[in-house]
Amino acid sequence: MSNPALKFDHIHIISETPKASADWYVDIFGATITAETETRGAPQIFVQLAGAIIIIRGVRPGEDPVPARPVQQYADHSSHNAFGTDHFGFLYDGDLTAFCEELKAKGVTFPVELKEAGNGMLLCYVAAPDGVSIELMQC
Repeated sequence: MSNPALKFDHIHIISETPKASADWYVDIFGATITAETETRGAPQIFVQLAGAIIIIRGVRPGEDPVPARPVQQYADHSSHNAFGTDHFGFLYDGDLTAFCEELKAKGVTFPVELKEAGNGMLLCYVAAPDGVSIELMQC
């Protein structure tokens, strides 16, 4: 049973270039930057997208983040092949094929190209900044 006291709040991304990353979400997906702050010595940019908040922050003093693993293609799936968050996803209410063409025209790359995933579902993975993978789905 779901706990009614819990409410999803945000996704938090560490970025080498937080402003450029935030601008990518604005340019590519039409997100909105809702706040820009500094916390613990690093910039934090709050980006609202599809009802979710993505917090993109810079490197804090003393941190030395390692690059994310790239998506790998396996026989019937793809994965970053690492523990932790693999990707986050959005349902697209419209023509996902046309939307992907718009994204490609903007220079977006797809580690997993648009494909049929069964039961009429289409899906693909977009390479976002900072090694983040975003799944786009159309049911």
